[in-house]
Amino acid sequence: MRIINDIQALRDYVREEKGQGKTIGFVPTMGFLHEGHLSLVEAAKQTTDTVVVSIFVNPTQFAPGEDLDAYPRDLAGDQAKLESKGVDVLFFPSVETMYPEGYSSYVTVEGPITKALCGKSRPTHFKGVTTIVNKLFNMVDPDKAFFGQKDAQQVAVIQKMVRDLNMAVTVVPCPILREADGLAMSSRNSYLTPQERQDALVLSQSLAHARDLVEAGERNSTKIIASMVDKIKQVDYAIIDYVEIVDPYTLENVETIESDILIALAVQVGKPRLIDNMRLEVAPCY
Repeated sequence: MRIINDIQALRDYVREEKGQGKTIGFVPTMGFLHEGHLSLVEAAKQTTDTVVVSIFVNPTQFAPGEDLDAYPRDLAGDQAKLESKGVDVLFFPSVETMYPEGYSSYVTVEGPITKALCGKSRPTHFKGVTTIVNKLFNMVDPDKAFFGQKDAQQVAVIQKMVRDLNMAVTVVPCPILREADGLAMSSRNSYLTPQERQDALVLSQSLAHARDLVEAGERNSTKIIASMVDKIKQVDYAIIDYVEIVDPYTLENVETIESDILIALAVQVGKPRLIDNMRLEVAPCY
């Protein structure tokens, strides 16, 4: 596995690979890799010829007071994991490389898709996400880019950016990977104490509870959300950011469930703010 820090060196490598007729798969990450990240690598390996993984903790998607400085990092461990999966290139740029002095250009996706869910409490977050993903796409020039469905809003926003800007890349959403007890895998899980780790199961449990209600015929989103909130509040120190039922494409709120939905939530459990979601296919009623 080659480790590249320089943008031009990365472009030269990709140009050479494409000159040989190879397709490029790309997995952008912020590092501290777990099996969820590695499942994206495996998906890229299965469908493209050359796999590039980036590790970059992007400062522009963190607001003041968020965990930029404390975000977990383990480059040596990440490198070993990527090598074991047969990754071709690890792109590991510095902040100065990505945002040189005088940098002032940003890419934004406007509308409800960035203002809903996480956008309500993190209004600058997706401006940072779309900017860095745009920059990375320009550097890597991938045929396919792989993103985890755990960040469902991020996937929807990036898909819209790609459509709106006519980018020549296919965004491939990949399923959420969970621990054996149901907790969605996340780098921020490392912040949890053993008790918090146990209590954090309330997120996936509340989603499963919502699914059961829908499957039993409940179609009123307000009632489902209220029942989920009651379940989450059984962990008395959990702080709910949002629990919402939305259209999976536009992320607009759904009041009466008549077709496919995304049930999404964000809850602070101890130090970390954790997100999770569930996509449900719902047959329309006639």
